Amino acid sequence: MHTGTITLAEKIADRFRLTPQQKNGLEKLGLKTIRDLLYHFPVRHIDAGKSSAVERAIDGERATFYGQVEKTGTKRSFRGHMPMGEATLRDQTGMLKLVWFHQAYMAKMIAPGDIVRASGVVKKRDGKVTLINPEVEKVPALPGDLSPSLFAEGGLSEDERFFPVYPESRGITSRWFYHALRKVLAGGIIETLTDPIPSGILKRYNLPALRSALVWIHAPRDERHAQSARKRFAFEEIFFIQLERQQSRLRYEQNPSFTIIPERAGLDRFMNDFGFPLTKAQTKAIAIMLSDLAGKRPMLRLLEGDVGSGKTAVAAATAYATVHTRPVGQHFGALQVAYMCPTEILATQHFESFIKFFIGSGMEIGLITGSGCRKFPSKVNTSGWTDISRTQLLKWVANGEIPILIGTHALIQKSVTFKHLAYVIIDEQHRFGAKQRARLVQKDGKVPHFLSMTATPIPRTLALTLYGDLDLTLLDEMPRGRKPVVTEIVTPAKRDETYEKIRALIKEGRQCYVICPRIDEPDPAKERALIAKSVIEEAKRLKVKIFPEYAIGVLHSKMKAVEKDRIMEQFASGALDILCATSVVEVGVNVPNATVIVIEGAERFGLAQLHQLRGRVLRSIHQSYCYLFSDTKGEKTFARLKALTTAKNGFELSEMDLALRGSGELGGPSAGSGSGRGARQWGISDIGMEAIKNLKMVEAAREEAKHLLETDIELKTYPLLAERLHARETPMHFE
Repeated sequence: MHTGTITLAEKIADRFRLTPQQKNGLEKLGLKTIRDLLYHFPVRHIDAGKSSAVERAIDGERATFYGQVEKTGTKRSFRGHMPMGEATLRDQTGMLKLVWFHQAYMAKMIAPGDIVRASGVVKKRDGKVTLINPEVEKVPALPGDLSPSLFAEGGLSEDERFFPVYPESRGITSRWFYHALRKVLAGGIIETLTDPIPSGILKRYNLPALRSALVWIHAPRDERHAQSARKRFAFEEIFFIQLERQQSRLRYEQNPSFTIIPERAGLDRFMNDFGFPLTKAQTKAIAIMLSDLAGKRPMLRLLEGDVGSGKTAVAAATAYATVHTRPVGQHFGALQVAYMCPTEILATQHFESFIKFFIGSGMEIGLITGSGCRKFPSKVNTSGWTDISRTQLLKWVANGEIPILIGTHALIQKSVTFKHLAYVIIDEQHRFGAKQRARLVQKDGKVPHFLSMTATPIPRTLALTLYGDLDLTLLDEMPRGRKPVVTEIVTPAKRDETYEKIRALIKEGRQCYVICPRIDEPDPAKERALIAKSVIEEAKRLKVKIFPEYAIGVLHSKMKAVEKDRIMEQFASGALDILCATSVVEVGVNVPNATVIVIEGAERFGLAQLHQLRGRVLRSIHQSYCYLFSDTKGEKTFARLKALTTAKNGFELSEMDLALRGSGELGGPSAGSGSGRGARQWGISDIGMEAIKNLKMVEAAREEAKHLLETDIELKTYPLLAERLHARETPMHFE
C-alpha cells in the first residue's frame, strides 16, 4: 500500500488495503486506477437529516439515528417474494427497525453489537418506527448527546449532512467509496489536474471548473453545489461524444463522393410499381435523400421509423436512383449499393423484398451470408433467384456486374471488393462507426453515401448525441389501412381469460410470441435474485399446463446463431404455434402470421423496448394483439405501461419513457437495479444520461463541438481535448 503522493495512474489496489471481495467488486464496476475512482460519480446525494432520538422520530421526515444493532436477518417478503434484509437498532430512548427491499445483503454488512448511524425517511405506525432502505454506517462510538456538531470522528457536522450515494457492487459499498474518495481528495491530487474544457465554454454555460466540480460532486456542502457539479460532468460527457462524432463526420466529408442525379420519370415509374401509395413521411424522406445524393458531400443520414413505417421502400427508391446512375466517364455499367443487415435471416428477408421491388427492372441483386450466396434473376427463372458460388459472386461484384449486394457483416470483409461502391445502407447495425466507414474508402479516394436505419424509438436528444455524425430523418406515420395493435395490461386475475382468447386465435391459424425477461430460473437462495419469468421454465409450464395441444419453441441469446435461425425458420414456416423468447426477437424477422404477443413481467422492460417487441405483430392484415402481463401494484409503473396503450408512435413513446422512468432506466429492465440497464445499453453513463433530458444542453454541446472543429479539425489549438479524444475507447454506438 503506497503512502506517498497520489497520482491519477496509480492502481486503487496499491493505495488502499482491499479484501478479495472488494477487489472483485471494483473489477465488476470497471474501476482500476485513482482516475477511475475520481470519475466514479454518486448516483444521488442525500440529506441525512438532523440527528434524532428514536422517541422523537416524526413520520415522513428524514432523520439520522445512532444506536447499537441488536439483531439482523434476511427473508423474502410475503407478497412478491422479494429478498429483504432486516435489522433492529436501539438507542437510549427506544427501538427502531431497519428494512431493505431488494438489498438483503445490506443486513449482512452489520452485526449485533455494532454501533451504527442510520439515515432515512421515518415510517411510523402504531408507535413502531421503521426506516426503509436506509443508509447505514458503522461509527466508533455513540455520541454523548444527539447534537451532530459534538463529534468529528463518526458524526456529521452541520455542513456534512449532505452526502453522496455511489453505485455499488457485491463486496464494495457506497460507504467504502465515500471514505476512499475523502482520502483521495485530501491527498491534494486535484491541485495537479488541468481542465480539458476551454474556460470560455465553462463561462458561457456557468459551469464549474474541473477542480471545484470534483470536490462538489464527492463532498458537497449543499445540494446547489452537487447539482452544479453534475451539470458540468453531464455537459462534459455529451461534449466529448459530440467532438468524437463531429470529427468523424468532418473527416469523412473531406473525401469526394459520387454525384447521383436520377432520371425522374424512371424513378417515379419504379415507385408507382410498389403496389401501395407512399406516405407523406416516405415521400419527404426520399426527397431529402435525393438532395443529399446530388450534393458535393457524402450523405451521412439516420432514418428512424417504427416497425412497418416503410423504411425498406425508402431504401429501395434511393438504391434505384443510385444503380440507374452511370459511373463518371462511362457510358455503361452502374454505381453499386451495399445493404448490410445484422442477421442472415434479415439479410435473406431484405433480398426477397428487393426482388419484389426490382423485378422487371433488369437489375441484378446479390446476397452474401455465412451460409452461402444467391443471385437474382436466375437464368432459368427471371422472376426467381439461384444459388451461386462465393467466388463467382465476388467476381461479379468486383467487375460491377452486380449493382446491388445485400448481406451481413460479410459485406465489409477484405475479400469483398466493389468497382463503384456509391451507397451503403445499414439496417439496425448500430456498431457501424468511423472505423468501419474508413474501410469503405476506395482506391480513387471516393467514399460512398451512407444511410443507417433503425426501428428503435430514440428520444430526439439521444439521437442527436449518439448519432451526432448523422443527419436525422423521421418516418413518423404508418401506411394507410394498417390496424393498430390492441394493447391490454393483464393483471393476475385476468390471465386465464387472456389465455382463452389466445387459444381461440391460434385455433384460427394465428401464431403467438411469449416474451420473458430471463433465460434461466434465478437461484432462490441468492439475495439479489430477481423473481422474474424465465423463457425455459415458462415454455415448459405453457406446454404442460396451458397449451398442451400446440407446438412451442424456445429462443434466447445464449443459443448459437445456427440454432436461433433454425427455430426462427420453424416459427416463420408455421411449424411452431408459440415462440417463447427473450427480447432477442425485438429486432427480428417478419412473421405476418404471428398476430399475438404476450410480454411477461412487462414492468421490467423499457417502454421503447416494449414498443419494439409489440412491433413484431404489426406485419399483418389481421387484427393483432399485445398482452402486457404484469403483477405490479405501483401507480407509477402502471402509468408507464398505460402510456404504451395511448402513445401515437414510437417517438412520442420514447419521450414519455424518458420523462416517466428517468434516464438511467431508459432502455431496459429496471427490476430493482440501482443503476438502470438503460445507461449501459446506450453506452452513456448515468450522469451523461441526465443531459439527455435537456435538449438545450445537448444542442449547446453539439454547437460548441462543431465550432471548435470547423476551424481546427485535429484540435491542434486544444491539445488537452485532442489527448482526451485519443484516449477515449472505441466509439460508442447504441446497441
